[in-house]
Amino acid sequence: MDSQMFMIDFIQRVIVTQKSTTLLESERYTFDVDVHLKKTDIKALVEDLYGVHVVSVNTHRLPRRTTRFGGLRPRTKRAIIRLKSGDSLPIFD
Repeated sequence: MDSQMFMIDFIQRVIVTQKSTTLLESERYTFDVDVHLKKTDIKALVEDLYGVHVVSVNTHRLPRRTTRFGGLRPRTKRAIIRLKSGDSLPIFD
């Protein structure tokens, strides 16, 4: 149980936007993940955590955003995960 609690810390948030909800129809889920994770790490993380079969993982790093006071927010990495047809994540049920 402790390893699952540690693994879930790498997924920072679930992205719910208009584009990500249209991607849900084709079994694609969007997450913000830790910047240091590779695609193979993200695939293994989701498969172990939720017990689903991941077909592909697409990632991109978002540009840094500035704050109102001239500082910079930390960079984030966004992952779009495509599941095998018929699989779904329980967080969207």
